[in-house]
Amino acid sequence: MEKKLLSNSKIVGRHIIADLYGVKESKIAKKQDLEKIVEEAIAISGIKKIKSFYKQFKPHGVTGVVLISESHISIHTWPELGLVNLDIFTCGDLKKVESAFKVFIKRLEPKYHRKVILDRG
Repeated sequence: MEKKLLSNSKIVGRHIIADLYGVKESKIAKKQDLEKIVEEAIAISGIKKIKSFYKQFKPHGVTGVVLISESHISIHTWPELGLVNLDIFTCGDLKKVESAFKVFIKRLEPKYHRKVILDRG
């Protein structure tokens, strides 16, 4: 059952869900390369990381999940398609989500992307 937001509801978090298309295979095929980009996005945005886990697929492709103090970041790649699925969710400083997303766009250089922002609360 869907609940309607009350007029006194408050945004408690921001969730960016994005698909990045036309990303060079060399940027998203190997765990070590993708991990550097994710960790850079976390550091630059000021998000506090608790723990991360990355899985290398054969022959290529990576899944990564980062537990952050405010929620999570997840990334999944299909190098053969030039595709990245990215989720960034925080219930902390909403600017940090946008900052991290900008780093991903700058470093992954997709030809285009689709981005949905969900304000949670």
